[in-house]
Amino acid sequence: MSLAARTQNKEWVIKDRHAKCEELARSLSVSDLVAQILLNRGIEDAQTGSTFLSPKLNQLIEPEKMPGVCQAAQIIKEATKADKKITIYGDYDVDGITSTSILLHLINLLGGKADFYIPHRIDEGYGLNSEAIKSIADSGTSLLVTVDCGISAIESAKFAKACGLELIITDHHQIGSELPEAAAIVHSGLDSEYPNQNGCGAMVAFKLAWTLANEFNHGRKLSDELRQFMLNATSLTAMGTVADVMDLRGENRIITNYGLKTLSKSELCGIQALIETAGLTDQNLDSFHIGFRLAPLLNAAGRMGHARLAVELLTSQSRIRSLQIAEYLKQQNDQRRKIERQIFKEACEKVTQQGLNHPDKKSIVLAGENWHIGVIGIVASKLVDKYFKPVIMINSGKEIAQGSARSIHGFDIHSAIKSCSKLLEGFGGHKMAAGMTLKVENLSKFAEEIEKYADGHIAQKDIVEKLHIDLEAKLDMFNIAAVQQLNNLSPFGQGNPKPVFATRGLRLASAPKRVGAKGDHLQLAVTDNTNTIRCIGFSMGKLEKKLLEKDFFSAAYQPDINHFNGNSTVQLKLSDIQFD
Repeated sequence: MSLAARTQNKEWVIKDRHAKCEELARSLSVSDLVAQILLNRGIEDAQTGSTFLSPKLNQLIEPEKMPGVCQAAQIIKEATKADKKITIYGDYDVDGITSTSILLHLINLLGGKADFYIPHRIDEGYGLNSEAIKSIADSGTSLLVTVDCGISAIESAKFAKACGLELIITDHHQIGSELPEAAAIVHSGLDSEYPNQNGCGAMVAFKLAWTLANEFNHGRKLSDELRQFMLNATSLTAMGTVADVMDLRGENRIITNYGLKTLSKSELCGIQALIETAGLTDQNLDSFHIGFRLAPLLNAAGRMGHARLAVELLTSQSRIRSLQIAEYLKQQNDQRRKIERQIFKEACEKVTQQGLNHPDKKSIVLAGENWHIGVIGIVASKLVDKYFKPVIMINSGKEIAQGSARSIHGFDIHSAIKSCSKLLEGFGGHKMAAGMTLKVENLSKFAEEIEKYADGHIAQKDIVEKLHIDLEAKLDMFNIAAVQQLNNLSPFGQGNPKPVFATRGLRLASAPKRVGAKGDHLQLAVTDNTNTIRCIGFSMGKLEKKLLEKDFFSAAYQPDINHFNGNSTVQLKLSDIQFD
């Protein structure tokens, strides 16, 4: 692997051409470019490559192989047949919402008495809590099933038992040193040999629903109604997978690929309303649409109000009610964006005032009294993008402060927070994102301890943003056919990012032009003497003058196809420019 020179903000990490490239390309009948991308994603043999390029539902891991799933399905089946009330207890994010919707819908479809409970993000926080458990038990529930939470709820599980509840835990978060006491636990981490250790909560719920459907059909082929529901459930699982930023290789890729194909055709009223409200009707939906158009609407319910509305949307059988909820969520999301912009502005000012943008500082911990708890996680992510350091945003408006953390690759933010556990009232999460509660009086000490931990675990070279480039290429490699083949590698996301290439020794083929309402973007055409291609550089308008001053430069880009006035041409979406 070669390392290019460092720019002001990014360091290019360029993959060398892989030695097996030609062999794999020949085996799969694909271009060398596609073979290179597959090899860069860790796919080195033709069989795995074929599965990646043509994922099929029958390649999913059999549901019964999921640890704990058969036992859980049997318990739910018995409770359903005994007419016992079952409550699904989920999380307030998209993964939790889709997980809840899958099991709630299926159990009711099977004739069971199912209800659901989603804790309020601000008033209750993440996971099982005793007050909610007591309320659920008092409502007549016999069986409590968690989705996307519960694996660390040791004390809450004991309390549920004391309340007379039978408990099933389904989760995908990190398993601790002790397991909660439950009638069944469904979690891939219980078996280190299970092939997919990176499934989201919705994937776990999907496998349980699939096993349960099979139980009720006694191994026979699913009825048309159940089969149609399970196909609809692939769309919900795909949404949870993309929204929770799961690795889009292996089984996750299969479910996301199929779920995206069925998303626009879904028979679920809530999905139809969501797509319509987002302005995506009749479009070919991809992972970008889930991550940046649909998921924010669902998340708005939990961030700005209560996530119960989002579950109601995804399980509603009324088109009118679904459209009403979807439109309300759109309004909530607009409000969320307004609040997010204000908090981000305040946070950036604090970073400068406190000197946290200094190169010697390895972390950013900020607190604000009026920062909306439902929004600080998003702002933390934006600050990571801006400063490329792990960030913890804390609402300190009450005696007990609540925080949300986001990290950079290579730094385990959950371990960092765990190292400060003596200062905390509670915490949870994983390597890249976590949450915590602590007394306001401990804020300063907490910030000091996080910085101390980060300083010992992050090298100076790690806090420079890196741009990973799949191959240094010539422009004549990018014709319509080649780019179409590259686009067939979608869905793109974590583990399978959209391919990025670089070309050195470029020069202008036409003068750059600032475009956009504020002139923020840049249009230009470049050549390397093998080909000339038009480019678009978003937020690169400020480079216009420098490009005119330089004879040669290097560019990193994502090739795509631009459709305009019935014509299709290759266009490069610029990721970065280096001046030699």
